[in-house]
Amino acid sequence: MFYFRVSTMQASRAKQQNGILHGVMLDMVQQHSAEEKRPTSLQGNPSSAKDFGSLSVEFAVGVPDKVLSKVNPSGHGGTSVHNTDKVSPMGEHRFVDRTALFSLIKTCGKHKDLQRGSTVHTDVLERGLLKNDVGLFNALLSMYMKCGAPLKAQKMFDEQLMRNVVSWNALITGYVQQGLSDKALGCYEQMLDEGLSPNAVTFLCILKACGNTKDLDKGEAIHAEIGRQGLTEKDLVLGTALVDMYAKCGALHKAQSVFDSFNLQDTVMWNALLSGYAQNGLGHKVLSYYEQMKSKKIRPDSVTYIAVLKACGSIGALKKGTEIHHELRGQGLLYKDIMVGTALVDMYAKCGALVEAKGAFNELPAPNVATWNALIAGYAHKGMGKEALTCFEQMQDDGITPDMVTFVCTITACGSIRALEKGKEIHKEADRQGLLEKDNVLGNALIDMYAKCGSLDKAQETLDKLRKRDVATWTALIAGYVQHGLDDEALSCYARMREEGVHPDDVTFGCILRACGNLGAVLTGEAIHAEVGLQERDSVLGTALVDMYAKCGLLGKAQAVFDKLLVQSIAAWTALITGYGQIGWTEKVIDVFSKMTEEGIEPNLVTFIVLLTACSHAGLVDEGQMYFEKMISMYCIHPTSEHYTCIVDTLSRAGQFNMAICIIQTVPQADHLLLWSVMMGACRKWSDVELGKQVFEHAIMLDEERRAAYICLDHLYSASDL
Repeated sequence: MFYFRVSTMQASRAKQQNGILHGVMLDMVQQHSAEEKRPTSLQGNPSSAKDFGSLSVEFAVGVPDKVLSKVNPSGHGGTSVHNTDKVSPMGEHRFVDRTALFSLIKTCGKHKDLQRGSTVHTDVLERGLLKNDVGLFNALLSMYMKCGAPLKAQKMFDEQLMRNVVSWNALITGYVQQGLSDKALGCYEQMLDEGLSPNAVTFLCILKACGNTKDLDKGEAIHAEIGRQGLTEKDLVLGTALVDMYAKCGALHKAQSVFDSFNLQDTVMWNALLSGYAQNGLGHKVLSYYEQMKSKKIRPDSVTYIAVLKACGSIGALKKGTEIHHELRGQGLLYKDIMVGTALVDMYAKCGALVEAKGAFNELPAPNVATWNALIAGYAHKGMGKEALTCFEQMQDDGITPDMVTFVCTITACGSIRALEKGKEIHKEADRQGLLEKDNVLGNALIDMYAKCGSLDKAQETLDKLRKRDVATWTALIAGYVQHGLDDEALSCYARMREEGVHPDDVTFGCILRACGNLGAVLTGEAIHAEVGLQERDSVLGTALVDMYAKCGLLGKAQAVFDKLLVQSIAAWTALITGYGQIGWTEKVIDVFSKMTEEGIEPNLVTFIVLLTACSHAGLVDEGQMYFEKMISMYCIHPTSEHYTCIVDTLSRAGQFNMAICIIQTVPQADHLLLWSVMMGACRKWSDVELGKQVFEHAIMLDEERRAAYICLDHLYSASDL
């Protein structure tokens, strides 16, 4: 299921335009100086601290022309670019001076104009300008990364003999910005091997890479190195980077420790902590620290609100989310920052308040694809597939192009309402756009949709066409087979998955154990039990094992697994009770039910169906009536047709027809046909032909074509020798 995700870093980037370290910018411009200079301290630079969130290190190409113009165009050992050179309007680059050259490279990077940037690079090479100008080299390197050409950047880097720490920073930062954090970590190690010492910028970028890859060990090692250089305690920006890294790695106690080590924290550091707790699903913590933040007079910004709204959605804190909505409306943030508006829509959707979600959506001046996705996902998750599909059509009418997330959510909606033809149509469009080759998530959603629509052949065909198949892909198909009672096919699919070297996860095991139980495939079930090992104590897997053994009639093993469970859920209790009921051990059914209620576990609809069925088969009329009444009065469970069937069957089997008829008359008419049919079966047992005829008349009035009623009447006559 799709859930809207908000990146703290992106939000900060949208809010702030300056680089983190203007001292580093100057350092890059002045690389032609004989002595390499360390970057200026980050301490005391409030604009830098604000910009931590983006981790966007602007190199020389990010320096304003006013700053660049102060630099000697020739520099120490650099090559002077004469003012007689011109810039051709046709694109033949003849540079006026070094400042103009940097400005042109910057423009190419800003507009991702790779073709023109490559032309500039070629011209620079032809003129021999890179021989001694590391600053120019670094600017070109950064340009290639910004243009999304990391391979070209790496090739250029490898061919350059004169490199310094700023060069490495440009490469590392580029990889991080391109989402290639593993590459960034590799570059960092290579940099150390070549004997270069990292600086503050290196640490900022590499900490982000550690967070992205959740490499806690590497992050801790870098933390220690930062401490050895004496940077941690005096640098708010690095401290914030550490909080962010630890939070992304799930080490929230360490993130909290770094946060607490600072006497003064700014908004961005608070945001790093709040976002960390939100990303790890600790919504209550987020709301608690948000209140602390306000009590310290720290002004929240867009990133703060995004984290708090995410927390409200995760814990269903609708009231608090509504309060934040009023705050945002008062500050006008909904009209200034679409990411905040999207987070608001997502919060309402996750709280199940779809009317409010649509209302918030309508307040936004220009919803983007992420905003539409949040609303569509909310409808899909709530099972409101028609509304989701309507939104899908509306967003396209408004000129918004669907992305991968849109297709996944819409396909999910099709599955929820069994809209097979619409699903096929969307599948065709996604295929046309080549989206199935980019990500497994869409392919998995399609398999799940086809399975839910009962089109298992199409689900299998979709799986076969996917180039990459992960455990979720196989599990979607296996679950589909099990849901439709095709348990043999599920086991065959599972075997094929294992042959391809894909290891099952807990969901896969759960589906296969269910198939084993349905088929009575004890040996396969026991093999999975052995593979699961100590995970049998897990609530979900343990319950699946209890259910499998119970269905196979191995109640001793079912009870043994149940007794080891760390948490005995209502599902586990019900599975055990069902097992005892299936073998007709009514006394044990009642005993286990009593123990369950003594433990404070409230029975559910299914539990009572099993209990009432057991009483019916054992002829326990008084007990059956007692449990039926308790279900309604004590547990406030409204009876379903299955509950009514159980109690009518119990009374009819005992010959208490008048009481059974009284109950039928209180039941909605839609369920009458089934209940009259149950009574006809009991009339045959008691050879009560007259009552049987009356019941038959009631059944025929409801459905003249009801063959079962005629068959029951025929059997009744046969049993009575009529």
